[in-house]
Amino acid sequence: MRNIFLCLGSNIEDRLGYLRLALQGISELEQTSVVKVSSVYQTEPVGNKDQPDFLNIVAEVESNFSPEDLLERLKSLEIRLGRKGRARWGPREIDIDILYADGVVVDTQDFKIPHAEVTRRRFALTSLAEIAPHFCDPVLKLTISELLRVCPDRSTVRKTEFFTHLQE
Repeated sequence: MRNIFLCLGSNIEDRLGYLRLALQGISELEQTSVVKVSSVYQTEPVGNKDQPDFLNIVAEVESNFSPEDLLERLKSLEIRLGRKGRARWGPREIDIDILYADGVVVDTQDFKIPHAEVTRRRFALTSLAEIAPHFCDPVLKLTISELLRVCPDRSTVRKTEFFTHLQE
């Protein structure tokens, strides 16, 4: 089983509902289980600022799928949950990204692990630091806590009053 960290986000309609449905869908994938989930954070959008704030979480999952196979299943789940194709950095019903997969490094034109933007995204690092502060980035050789301290992103990331653990 691989330990994989996923970042989930939504900024359209029932944002919390989409996060719950996505976690449920991930837990229903064969050979995959949700191990731990961060608190829910409200975050400023990245890139296109003219859209509602996101709700974001990070989930640690265990899976027997390769990162590429898991990504394919996650993208299918996004579509099943109603994600529509929009502009890059635009509004999303649900977005599920693979941040890390154990110590695996993948660097192809279409797919990168660690996620290409993770070290520059305060919302992802904040959520990840909550559940795995000592996890070490396999490329930079820094822990998540260290990456958060030096993150250049200064956008607002605020823990919400929503359920701390969405699997309940």
